[in-house]
Amino acid sequence: MHGWSGTVLRVDLTREKVAKQPLDKAVAAKFIGGRGLTSKVVFDEVKPGIDPLTPENVLTLAVGPLTGTPFTSSSRIHVSTLSPYSYILGDGNSGGAFPAFLKFAGYDQIVVTGRASKPMCLRIDDDEAELRDASDLWGRNTWETTDMLQEELGKDFRVSCIGQAGENLVRFASMIFDKYCSAARGSGAVCGSKNLKAIAVRGTKKVEVARGKEVEELALEERRFFLADKTQREISKYGTHLGTGRWWPGYRYFYKYLKDVPTDLRPEGWKKYEIGRTACYGCVVKCRDIYRIPEGKYAGEIGSGLEYETIFCLGTNCGILKAVSIMVMGNLVDKYGMCSIPLGNTIAFAKDLFARGIITEKDTGGLSLDWEDADDQIELIHRTALREGFGNLVAEGMYSMAKIVGGEAMDYCYHVKGLCRGPADYPIGVFTLAHATSTRGADHLRGRSWAYGENDPEVFPELVKRGLIPKDPVPVLVISENAATLADALGRCKGSVNNWVSAVPLVFKYPVWDGVAKVLSAVTGLDFTAAAVQEALERIYTLERAFLVRQGITRKHDRLVQRPGAKGTPGGEEERKNHEEVLTEYYQLRGWDLQTGIPTRAMLERLGLKYVADELESHGPYPDWDGPPLWPLNKYPHGGKRV
Repeated sequence: MHGWSGTVLRVDLTREKVAKQPLDKAVAAKFIGGRGLTSKVVFDEVKPGIDPLTPENVLTLAVGPLTGTPFTSSSRIHVSTLSPYSYILGDGNSGGAFPAFLKFAGYDQIVVTGRASKPMCLRIDDDEAELRDASDLWGRNTWETTDMLQEELGKDFRVSCIGQAGENLVRFASMIFDKYCSAARGSGAVCGSKNLKAIAVRGTKKVEVARGKEVEELALEERRFFLADKTQREISKYGTHLGTGRWWPGYRYFYKYLKDVPTDLRPEGWKKYEIGRTACYGCVVKCRDIYRIPEGKYAGEIGSGLEYETIFCLGTNCGILKAVSIMVMGNLVDKYGMCSIPLGNTIAFAKDLFARGIITEKDTGGLSLDWEDADDQIELIHRTALREGFGNLVAEGMYSMAKIVGGEAMDYCYHVKGLCRGPADYPIGVFTLAHATSTRGADHLRGRSWAYGENDPEVFPELVKRGLIPKDPVPVLVISENAATLADALGRCKGSVNNWVSAVPLVFKYPVWDGVAKVLSAVTGLDFTAAAVQEALERIYTLERAFLVRQGITRKHDRLVQRPGAKGTPGGEEERKNHEEVLTEYYQLRGWDLQTGIPTRAMLERLGLKYVADELESHGPYPDWDGPPLWPLNKYPHGGKRV
């Protein structure tokens, strides 16, 4: 196969068996790769009603046809499972070097099932793949684990692993790739439940493409675009720190409005802590900073890839405005292996409940939940990863915490389908619709809706001017959801998806989807058309929706984000009415039932998913979604070495 390596690695942890199987070429063509392959496995192999933290769950990782090719920003891997955090589709996307090396080793996908009787490491060395005892790594943080494996196996191995948070089944624990890159949304807890500590890979092969000269020319032309584009140059200089200047004005943070961004937290302010910049494998953008913590207990420690979301969720959202404290917390989440978005939002939620008197110091064990107390927040991060004291409750995540606390707590829980990004006062429209319809819960990356113009006036409106996309924001959201799906399926960085999609007609001188089809055809040798590309993306998104339906999701769950301090969802009859109107239009465009939000048989059959329609009809209706099954807090693994 060209573009694809042609091999899926299946890992049965219960029997400690590793086997290879060929990648079905028809499946590859219909689902492209990456998120397409992982979403199909999750639908096909995860049975409704199981507990995500039991051996019955499936964990799968996949790269895309562009991964390992000359195209920049393409060392990405998608990780999917039934989320222990939200109890719906839990997937994350990571960069680094690991994705390219997995492709160089000759694999498109890894599928992990069962549970090992002891900690295991999956070692992949080109054609060789084996499970090894990792008992000596259990209890180690992700940085220690990576260093120990590279010392044992060789520096040319790339490592993905979990830290103590994954071992302790913290519901938003992450798999960490190459020390600083995270695949979030609960994959780390699933690894911990399966006793899978790490995956180490060395790959020395070349990715074969169908039309090498054409691929080189297209990739070179695109690289020139990224090197010259104004926005990408800014990202090369500041990374997502740009957001602290662009995306903050007018936003509400949980504890108060910020009328101005503190100097230290502005894009220019972070520069004084920066000692270099780095990139994922083969990327010309270099969006990731390398920073040194200047003072305090962690003085001299190096970190990398401190993203806007960490600054927002663990910083300002929790009332922490000190750059040094945020850098410390950024390193802690990488070492323990946690996602900073749900961690920060759960801590902020706890602080809000504390401020309202719904929880007290008796509940926190004397730990301060004052908004601007950075020291106690850092201590709470340690306790969360190790499930100590009040941290044991934080480790359950916002939605489950609200259920456990009870009383009025759920009235202030700002989530969609158990997932949260932040309680900002978003304008009702395409942005809030994107959070409502995301197939993994409230999310800013599923449909890059902000690109339409609510916060960034440059990208999608320019395509509207050129007549390449419609003016109505709802169909534009569908396009942007498809574009985000495309990035995940190709093995492409989502940080570049908006500029890349808009660049396609400029660089390749074709309408958007024709340009994508041209690239895929050159890489794979298959005759991709614009229509086939768009249909593949609809197929992936609709299959994900069908998985959510099996988990009990219907129209009522496609709700607006809870507004801070306001009971009811959302705060206003007019807002609800407007939201329901755009939601109906969205369902019409997606081919989903207008009353239930369930994909229609006609749409599923049009997309070649008749077996999905048959299953939904034969087994539904499914029990209402109400978050993940809860374990007694004293039944979780807990403790471990502090970092």
